[in-house]
Amino acid sequence: MSVHDEMASVQRCLDDLLRSVGRLEKQLGSGGLEMRRVRADTNHLRESVALLRESAAGPAALPKRPDLVTISDTPYDPSLWVDTDDEGLGARDRRAP
Repeated sequence: MSVHDEMASVQRCLDDLLRSVGRLEKQLGSGGLEMRRVRADTNHLRESVALLRESAAGPAALPKRPDLVTISDTPYDPSLWVDTDDEGLGARDRRAP
């Protein structure tokens, strides 16, 4: 079977599970902790399958890589660094202890 066929099969099974959980909820009520957990787990599984389906769709579904920015090799203007301290060395007019 192809990936598409497998995903369709998983989706059919998940739809059956959702219907079964809905019927159980009608019979048992939705207020119990166990039923709320089953409902939450079912919803989580549905979201996970949706994410898996998106990733299996191929490279068209992947986000496009941003364009690269070129950084020039020319030195920076020294006047940009006049009012700064040399990190870790202290200020120019002071001596280290």
